[in-house]
Amino acid sequence: MSDDFVKLVEVGPRDGLQNEPYTVPTSLKLDLIDRLGATGLQVIESTSFVSDRAIPQMADAEDVIANLQRRPGIRYPALVPNERGYDRARSVGVDEVALFTAASEAFNRHNINCDIEESLRRFAPVVHRARAEGVRVRGYVSTVLGCPYQGEVPIADVVRVAEALFEAGCEEVSLGDTIGVGTPRKAGQLLHAVSQSIPMAQLAVHFHDTYGQALANIMTCLEMGVRVIDSSVAGLGGCPYARGATGNVASEDVVYMLEGMGLQTGIDLQELARVGDWIAGELGRPRSRAGQAVLKRH
Repeated sequence: MSDDFVKLVEVGPRDGLQNEPYTVPTSLKLDLIDRLGATGLQVIESTSFVSDRAIPQMADAEDVIANLQRRPGIRYPALVPNERGYDRARSVGVDEVALFTAASEAFNRHNINCDIEESLRRFAPVVHRARAEGVRVRGYVSTVLGCPYQGEVPIADVVRVAEALFEAGCEEVSLGDTIGVGTPRKAGQLLHAVSQSIPMAQLAVHFHDTYGQALANIMTCLEMGVRVIDSSVAGLGGCPYARGATGNVASEDVVYMLEGMGLQTGIDLQELARVGDWIAGELGRPRSRAGQAVLKRH
């Protein structure tokens, strides 16, 4: 892959919709995924096989996957929390999964009701089975730059958890600023530390834009060599366990910035802006700034 190419992992259908206050129809989710697939995106995170009680918006995970109109060349991973979630995902043909834990003990206890070590133990059989079945595995580390419950998160804790996921067999590890409190200098320090033991090519960044710092943080990480970015169309989403985490960085804003830097994404920005405008209207959410500007210009 060229060093000028940046891969976007579109998390709108999963992370973007999981925090909506009302039930989003399965048909709308499928329409969103299909429209996103027409923009040139290569990876679209489709759904999450978590407990219906914990994340009711993802209760239709099986229906989403079963009715997905897959486009050639696009990957449609799904989030799984444990072996039960993995079994559900595999039963409907999911061929790529993502696991998640946090660098904060407090966040893990509030989020998945166990400590970090227990969460890693739960992942071991999932990764073992996935590798045996040829299923690609990605790992998420949440709260890498701050936690809503404990505040500061030591960099050493992030490194330890990221290394554990990588050594367990995750092909890519995404570092998530779950509540969007990070700033460029801290993001750079964190990435430097993690990249000492995990190759940069296998790291991704996932910034929420609570304080308007996401693009600046991404820029810092790009300059250090990151080439995988998680983003959400129209900036949809947030974390249901993190008060104040108002949304992901908007995919349209990221693509506009990358194009301005001379980096390639393979994404049609105008088409992506149309999708963002449409889904924001359907959900009654604000449009992304770059998306609005692109549509007005054209």
